[in-house]
Amino acid sequence: MKSLVRRPALGADVWRVAIVVILGMIMAALDTTIVNVALISLSRDLHTALDNVQWVVTAYLLSLAAVIPFTAWASKRFGAKRLFVISTVIFTLGSALCGLASSVSMLVVFRVLQGLGGGMIMPLGMTIIVTKAGSERLARVMSAISVPIILAPVVGPTIGGLLLDHAGWHWIFYVNLPVGIATLIAAVRLLPSDKPEPAGPLDWLGLALVGPGLSALTYGLAKVGQDSLGSVGVLVPLLAGLGLVAAFVVRALHVERPLLDMRLYRNRAFSAASLTTFCLGAAMFGGLILMPLYFQSLRGEDAVRTGLLLGPQGIGSALAVWGAGYLVDRYGAGAVSVFGAVVSVASTVPFLFLSAHTSYGPLSVAMLCRGLGVGLSSMPAMTAAYRALTPSQINDATPQLNVIQRIGGSIGTAILTVILQGRLTHAGSSLTGQAHAFDTSFAWVLGVTVVASLPTILLWRIERSIASSDEVEVPAEALVGAA
Repeated sequence: MKSLVRRPALGADVWRVAIVVILGMIMAALDTTIVNVALISLSRDLHTALDNVQWVVTAYLLSLAAVIPFTAWASKRFGAKRLFVISTVIFTLGSALCGLASSVSMLVVFRVLQGLGGGMIMPLGMTIIVTKAGSERLARVMSAISVPIILAPVVGPTIGGLLLDHAGWHWIFYVNLPVGIATLIAAVRLLPSDKPEPAGPLDWLGLALVGPGLSALTYGLAKVGQDSLGSVGVLVPLLAGLGLVAAFVVRALHVERPLLDMRLYRNRAFSAASLTTFCLGAAMFGGLILMPLYFQSLRGEDAVRTGLLLGPQGIGSALAVWGAGYLVDRYGAGAVSVFGAVVSVASTVPFLFLSAHTSYGPLSVAMLCRGLGVGLSSMPAMTAAYRALTPSQINDATPQLNVIQRIGGSIGTAILTVILQGRLTHAGSSLTGQAHAFDTSFAWVLGVTVVASLPTILLWRIERSIASSDEVEVPAEALVGAA
């Protein structure tokens, strides 16, 4: 693709806002995985079965899924800055209460409170920074804020393992307190003031459909790890969730002010970017659940060492999103996303040949390359999604992209867990058979990654059809018109 003109550098005003948003996102994203390594300790210290402790993770995901759709309306009604401050207070308070919990029931309730705050922080932060940066600086600012989104789930288990070994499980939650207080102070002082806008009445029926629908889907997917896919405990919430979400979509297409504007998907560029985000979420988070299990169950590594062994993928992702802004400005989001998808596919192939004695050196290189590929495809895809919209549509698009990524990650994690568990059960105590179980699971990861590469080609073609010369900039209005 022909290169585009270089856009202006980020100013100090944008960096001030970006710092606040990054601090908030680090808190919210870190807590999606940091608790995973502490489940056995929680089960022992709180005197309850491991199945009950799983709700500490599930409750956070449920509240995240339920509150995100509400964010678009609330940010208009109360103002994005005010709501960001409120969300930070809720998350920080929930974190403190989680650390003080003396029973698993109390911990689950406080995790719900924590998730309600965390679920709003990420879409609000994206809305604030995208609005502040504008389309001409969007790629570079997306590079900055994408680092915590991609890195936090990867480094979460490492940080959790270190805190667990040296301070106890309470500090997995207390670690959020200084970050939360710093975020709160910075948000009050640095975020631009905004005024509430006419948001109309809240779509209560839409909220009643999509909130429980997404929660039911998340619950059903979380139960897959405990029950079989065909069990009543899994099928009922999954089917109920699908039915409620489908009803919401149909209704949203026929009412004037829906909770989420589903008409955005009539834009081909936004639809292609959303599908890429969904599939990459499944591939990325699915891979993140497989590799810790491989290191711990097959190679006998502890939690801290497992987290460190996952580091190369995080480093690759960080390098990718750091440089992706420049590449997007020069070559376009579609072209960079296609390249990243190709790298993701190629770097997943070595995982099809895992064994019980695979050298960590080549494996680390493959993980580094896979992190590069995911970073070079996911961030440009989200940038293309925002560029394809007018400023008035960003408020509706941000929570949808967050929901899509989380649901994609949940589905990928659930499906790959089912596949892996079935293969491991069949393999028994055979190390060769267990290694083959991971090979088969990564074959599915490869398939999902290939599917994710297809919509990036559509993005690339749309941009090519618009760029008529070497010096043509791709404005949002042009993308909308072409779509």
